Amino acid sequence: MDSASLLLHLRRELDRFRACLDGDLAAPVEHCGDWTLYDLADHLGSGNLWAATAVTEGHGGLKPAAAPRDPAALGRWFDATSETLLAALDNDPSTAAWTFYPPHTVGFWQRRRCLETLVHGWDAEHALGIPAPPLDAGLVHDGVSEVFDTMAPRQTARGRAAPPQVALRLEATDTGATWTYGPGTPVAVLAGTAESLLLTLWGRLPRTGDALTWEGDRHTGERVLDGPLVP
Repeated sequence: MDSASLLLHLRRELDRFRACLDGDLAAPVEHCGDWTLYDLADHLGSGNLWAATAVTEGHGGLKPAAAPRDPAALGRWFDATSETLLAALDNDPSTAAWTFYPPHTVGFWQRRRCLETLVHGWDAEHALGIPAPPLDAGLVHDGVSEVFDTMAPRQTARGRAAPPQVALRLEATDTGATWTYGPGTPVAVLAGTAESLLLTLWGRLPRTGDALTWEGDRHTGERVLDGPLVP
């Protein structure tokens, strides 16, 4: 997805998350440990500022102050972090920037923050019991790709996961896209909509749900997913 499209989607996903902050900030966020919606807003807004600093100052050392607790102030704070991020990322994607994994460019953050906000927008809506509309197909495709070209290799490089010993193939039943992770001929195939695959890879949906089907050596295929593939 090109830079302009990513920035447009990022603004939309930030707005989508922001709308959730009018809900119950004490609502638990199921897939984020013991976090509440307030904690998730603090995480996402602070991450906005952290990524903006990585671009504008060239380092990853920013430690933002905690988000305000007052609901109205929290909303204003989150809006400000969003605008700071969008301004920093409105740049040539090839421009050099500090990143936690290659490529070390503004384009890395355009993609990463868009996908971070996409998943956490789903988290926020899920926490509030809001029926989530279908996630954008282009972003979902890029999100699955990011797991395999960035997140999983980073987990391995940091010693958090062992390299896969066999290959697993994923197939998106709605778009026809495929991904293979690991060496050699795939021992198993995991199929589902691209959205279901993304949410499964990020631990938001179970591998045993009706939205997914397995073929081949499922037991060995699941060991590839055990990774852990994502932080």
